[in-house]
Amino acid sequence: MISLSDLVVGNKTRRHLLFCITIVMLLALGLWLLHAAGFRFNENWLVTVNCLFFLLYIYAGRWLCSRWYLRGQIARFLIFAILTFAALAFTDFLFVKYVFRHPNAGFIELLYGDTPFFIVGLISGILLKLISHSTQKELQDARIKAEQKESEFNLLQSQLSPHFLFNVLNNLYGISIEEQQRIPGLLLKLSSLLRYSVYGFKKQFVPLKDELEYIKNYIEFEQIRISDRLILTTDIEQIGHQDIKIAPLVLIVFIENAFKHAKDSLTRQISIAISLKITGSFIYFNISNSCQTEKAGENESAESSGLGIANTTRRLDLLYGKDYELNKWLDNDRYRVELRLKIKY
Repeated sequence: MISLSDLVVGNKTRRHLLFCITIVMLLALGLWLLHAAGFRFNENWLVTVNCLFFLLYIYAGRWLCSRWYLRGQIARFLIFAILTFAALAFTDFLFVKYVFRHPNAGFIELLYGDTPFFIVGLISGILLKLISHSTQKELQDARIKAEQKESEFNLLQSQLSPHFLFNVLNNLYGISIEEQQRIPGLLLKLSSLLRYSVYGFKKQFVPLKDELEYIKNYIEFEQIRISDRLILTTDIEQIGHQDIKIAPLVLIVFIENAFKHAKDSLTRQISIAISLKITGSFIYFNISNSCQTEKAGENESAESSGLGIANTTRRLDLLYGKDYELNKWLDNDRYRVELRLKIKY
């Protein structure tokens, strides 16, 4: 038995075949009822062809809706609707005149006769496409929410590990002895870090400004933890408004990864470079870290940081689709990541 969800997300050919059969059956039922009521058609084959053209009108409405109406291009939608109607009406005219041999058939008369059927078919096709689009969007949103819940669970288990917190608190204790005045501010930052880790992830998209503030706080505590071993270079564009949005806790996974694997290298100095720029309608994020060549592959381990690279890539696929590009590679003794994201508003 085929369920509703199977029809929505299943094989397209099967869905369209079932739809065509249903429409043809409804039209046949309508003709039978008219016949039963005493209404007679002079040429049943001509009526059958007109019914098939009505089906084409419905599909024309679906196509026009998908191609232009859903994208907000109303002017193009209207222009191509007129052109599509003219093309289909002319095809119908050729059938009537040459296939069914009505030499006296006039194109203008047939155009007037087909107009009501085209309008009804066009509107039906648009409504069907809107319903299909809305249903698919709801299913996609449900999938995203399910993935978000799973990722949130993983986040609460692994983000900001006890090892990280232990080192931060230990360093805070050392600072409290020598520089007591810094403690209140650092505790507020730690509170903000923990709060954002838990609650920021509940939204699909958050202001980029808030995400960068979280990253800033995270880096500051990593600087406390690593101390003078860290050579950090940052080039992060200042974001002054809340309109530009991004998926929460995506960038931090790559930053966490960089700190972890740079710290695990044998060299005393840890070198990390972070860059973020807004260009056009895209966010460009770059990060590189020093690493051991023989351990570079571990940089991509799913368990290596927070949510893990694999889980983050899955989230990017769900939330951005084709609107992102992620590249990772080893360049001598540096591991590099480039991420391009379409801006969400």
